Amino acid sequence: MTRGRIRARLRLSHLYTFACTRPEATEEGPHSIEGPGYSRLVHCNQPLMHKKKPFKYRSNYISTTKYNFFTFLPKALYEQFHRVANLYFLAAAIVSVTPLSPFSAVSMIAPLVFVVGLSMAKEALEDWRRFMQDIKVNSRKVKFHKGEGVFDYKSWKKLQVGDVVKVEKDQFFPADLLLLSSSYEDGICYVETMNLDGETNLKVKRALEVTLPLDEDASFKNFTGKIKCEDPNPSLYTFIGNFEYDHEVYALDPSQILLRDSKLRNTAFVYGVVIFTGHDSKVMQNATKSPSKRSRIERKMDYIIYVLFSLLLVISLVSSIGFAVKTKFDMPDWWYLQPQNTDDYYDPRKPVLSGVTHLITALMLYGYLIPISLYVSIEVVKVLQATFINQDIQMYDEETGNPAQARTSNLNEELGQVDTILSDKTGTLTCNQMDFLKCSIAGTAYGMSSSEVELAAAQQMASDLEDQDVERSTDFRQKGKQQEIELETVVIPKDEMVHKSPIKGFSFEDSRVMEGNWLNEPNADVIMLFFRILAICHTAVPELNEETGNYTYESESPDEAAFLVAAREFGFEFCKRTQSSVFVRERYSASGQTIDREFKLLNMLEFTSKRKRMTVIVRDEDGQILVLCKGADSIIFDRLSKNGRLYEEDTTRHLNEYGEAGLRTLALAYKRLGESEYSAWNNEFQEAKTTIGADRDLMLENIAEMMEKDLILVGATAVEDKLQKGVPQCIDKLAQAGLKIWVLTGDKVETAINIGYACSLLRQGMKQICITEISSDAKEVVKENILLQITNASQMIKLERDPHAAFALIIDGKTLAYALEDDVKQQFLVLAVQCASVICCRVSPKQKALVTRLVKEGTGKTTLAIGDGANDVGMIKEADIGVGISGVEGMQAVMASDFSIAQFRFLERLLVVHGHWCYKRIAQMVCYFFYKNIAFGLTLFYFEAFAGFSGQSIYDDWYMLLFNVLLTSLPVISLGVFEQDVSSEFPAVYQQGPKNLFFDWYKILGWMGNGLYSSLIIFFLNIIIFYDQAFREEGQTASMPALGTTMFTCIIWALNCQIAFTMSHFTWIQHLFIWGSIATWYLFLFVYGRLSPSISGNAFQILVEALAPAPIYWLATLLVTIACNLPYLAHISYQRCFHPLDHHIIQEIKYYKKDVEDQRMWTRERSRARERTMIGFSARVDAKIRQLKGKLQRKQLSSEIHSPARSS
Repeated sequence: MTRGRIRARLRLSHLYTFACTRPEATEEGPHSIEGPGYSRLVHCNQPLMHKKKPFKYRSNYISTTKYNFFTFLPKALYEQFHRVANLYFLAAAIVSVTPLSPFSAVSMIAPLVFVVGLSMAKEALEDWRRFMQDIKVNSRKVKFHKGEGVFDYKSWKKLQVGDVVKVEKDQFFPADLLLLSSSYEDGICYVETMNLDGETNLKVKRALEVTLPLDEDASFKNFTGKIKCEDPNPSLYTFIGNFEYDHEVYALDPSQILLRDSKLRNTAFVYGVVIFTGHDSKVMQNATKSPSKRSRIERKMDYIIYVLFSLLLVISLVSSIGFAVKTKFDMPDWWYLQPQNTDDYYDPRKPVLSGVTHLITALMLYGYLIPISLYVSIEVVKVLQATFINQDIQMYDEETGNPAQARTSNLNEELGQVDTILSDKTGTLTCNQMDFLKCSIAGTAYGMSSSEVELAAAQQMASDLEDQDVERSTDFRQKGKQQEIELETVVIPKDEMVHKSPIKGFSFEDSRVMEGNWLNEPNADVIMLFFRILAICHTAVPELNEETGNYTYESESPDEAAFLVAAREFGFEFCKRTQSSVFVRERYSASGQTIDREFKLLNMLEFTSKRKRMTVIVRDEDGQILVLCKGADSIIFDRLSKNGRLYEEDTTRHLNEYGEAGLRTLALAYKRLGESEYSAWNNEFQEAKTTIGADRDLMLENIAEMMEKDLILVGATAVEDKLQKGVPQCIDKLAQAGLKIWVLTGDKVETAINIGYACSLLRQGMKQICITEISSDAKEVVKENILLQITNASQMIKLERDPHAAFALIIDGKTLAYALEDDVKQQFLVLAVQCASVICCRVSPKQKALVTRLVKEGTGKTTLAIGDGANDVGMIKEADIGVGISGVEGMQAVMASDFSIAQFRFLERLLVVHGHWCYKRIAQMVCYFFYKNIAFGLTLFYFEAFAGFSGQSIYDDWYMLLFNVLLTSLPVISLGVFEQDVSSEFPAVYQQGPKNLFFDWYKILGWMGNGLYSSLIIFFLNIIIFYDQAFREEGQTASMPALGTTMFTCIIWALNCQIAFTMSHFTWIQHLFIWGSIATWYLFLFVYGRLSPSISGNAFQILVEALAPAPIYWLATLLVTIACNLPYLAHISYQRCFHPLDHHIIQEIKYYKKDVEDQRMWTRERSRARERTMIGFSARVDAKIRQLKGKLQRKQLSSEIHSPARSS
């Protein structure tokens, strides 16, 4: 409590003496708020005023569900009958209750009800989970002022506009609030906006001076006021309004607004008044509706159904015309049919009517061409595939105990067709934790630890040197080994360091400056100044950890925290901050004693994305005024004095090396000031600070420039951004698989760029295209300039001739707002898809969703969005596939997602393994389904032609019922669940999905053609064999039941052998299902034939007495099965020999065990089996290798030049 009271007494707003933003609200006049868009009027602490119109606004109840009680049935039915096949079977089910149906009504209605009911039940379950999450949020409690200065608890959903609420530390804000006061004396509070923009850095909010006395419950007894402000809108970073209080009007801006779903941190409590509730709040304005998602294969299946339905219609028309002709001309002669007593369905006098009615009968009879069982089978297969995803131990996170979860099984195969990944940054790619790794002080590089990029480059170089041509000379080999050793002395793996640091945020290793040894270095005074800059130049607040005795730091950026931890480890511990001073505990001094030093804070010039630097002006204990500055090296170097560039050349070299190693760098500089010089500057600064007007910001900027010049360079820092475990490797594999990766983040540009470097989306040598907004009041001028930038960038890419050139596009939220307008967005997209990396910064949740929609609709390719916070929900819903990370930011992203994983690194396995397999399984399964239904269904039509289009089926009703249910269903399900081609070692194989190699029209029509061929062989070969041929010993020919049963046996054998030839991967389950299905047919035939003739009919004893004793039955089965499968075998053999796909080559290598016997060839093939990419760890390592090889060649050339000189 003591520490809390000390912090509460700090008037921290006095530390923020400069920022290139608006002045404090108290210094501005009220906004002019008139016209449309500014109609909201809030009566503070008067909730009764908001119970009736026109001040009755929306409640604070929120809903994120897709359905409600009333809309579920109509909307879910509409979703189900989007499927063309379901519409067909709905019509067939209706007709089945009429005499026109060749089948019973139950046999048509039951399968449809089962399929549709199962899918609707799954939809209901998924939406129920969202509903329960909404209940949990709406039921949260918050303190509100119920009157007479008394506060009580109320659920979030019951809050009203105008309510005064009290939010306590680590609680979420229940609505959009106006900050009135806080536990800090000057009304500031710290807010974490992770759920809004993904940033973990704390934001500082400040109350108006006039409301600061409202700092306890009783003070609200008589409090009233009015807020007139903008109407609800999705802009997170803007707010315009006026606050009327005590007959005065004060301007409001975003610094006084606390947004719903952000969290109060490091502040005991705040008081606020509710402005926007529920779906009017800015976070909910950024929400998007849950769209209905269907996979590309499923959508394409509709077109295939159209083709099959067209075929069905054609053969039904042929059948009905044939029937009408037969009825008119032949039926009068068929006395045994009693044509004089027929009804309208068979009337020779009305052949047209008979033909029309027979058309309906034929449409149902040939309905086997339209496989309703396909949808049931796919549902079963997808559920089993989802089970495998859920139970994959390699996607289980041991730290959190969270497995992967397929929250919907509709999109399994879509995972194998992704073209573009749109990713959040914070919490998705990064832990937002920095590690201090290296530094350069006074031109000397310190820090022996290696970054991940350096380690990978060294390992790859060592491998390359070993694989050099064996015909090289011994001398060259010796030089290569010697150079390799020299290389290894530079790159020392962290694992092999003698002293491995366990300190969070500090992985620095160098005995020259640790444990006070820096005092023995040549430039000890410069080193001391370097450490002091780290400990003083920041905005952080220290917190003492009572368990460890060490200080932890709440900072506005993770870089600052890493610098302070580093300063502490070097012996300069930042331990206290007051309103006017910073205290540093120095453990190592010339006297050998620990000394607490006080540095008086005179001014602080804050870091902004425009300034790219931060400066503090302090007075030390000797009275000397120091200007301490840190910032981007290009900015600092431009501001050095002539005599301050002593270490510039060496520091520049070190900065380049740090950049190539993937590290984030800053330069540090200082200068000393005289009293008179500082006084003159400070007078100008204070005068500019109190200026009111449009020129205020420009004046402050110019005055800051006057101070931040003639600096003396001290050194540079290099920190490694701590990505989540396995992120660089995952991005590398995804890039090798040919996937494009965009990063959409709420972070500022510099942070996003640094993360881009850390995860290898950006690298040294990559040309960055930054699209920025110019300063102008005319929107058309701004838009034209942005369009010009986009056009110029596109032209630059077209004119590029370097094959290794790579481009990165970087754009911020304000510029993106123009780029997403209808007349610009197409040019923006064309530019973006030409770039290797795209990073969008400072984007709102709505903009994330709009960018996702642009990529999805503009490219026409599959998009995947991945994120972990509420700010990512919009893009997760908008993308073809939404993946939520079940991390620390709550469950909003997971609840809105289609799949959830615990960490980003699991995305590689989800896509490259499960996605690829699911796509190939479903594609082959669907193609096979159409093949088998065409092969079976057309034989019915051929027989119709032979039987006078009478509607007679050649097969027994039980055969037809069991065809899809039992005899061919399990093998195709095993194909969809267990089929595998190659492992994830070959990421390039993934491109078979985005290129749609297994489900394009060539493949589909090929399978349909195979089905047509098989139907012709099965029917006509059997007809030829059995026509006028003795079937029994007595010389009788085959009966229709015998012929039909033989044909059906041929179908079962041919179709099951075909699926066996299709499979690449066999387990005992596939063997059981395939050969078991054939055995089941014979078993059924035996049992069915043993039943009473009243049940079995013409099939009585057909196997035992008729078929089994006849050799022609067995020979016909063998001949037809071989003839049906020969073309497929010939095609696949030709393809594997002359035009093999990637997986064919890999399978052959594994079959001949070359992966074991010839490791070099196996390694070479693995390295080839990846897409050429400009991003990812491999691309970065390749660039590093090119650089190192260049150095080795120059060394070799230099040694060869010097050797002759010495010998002469």
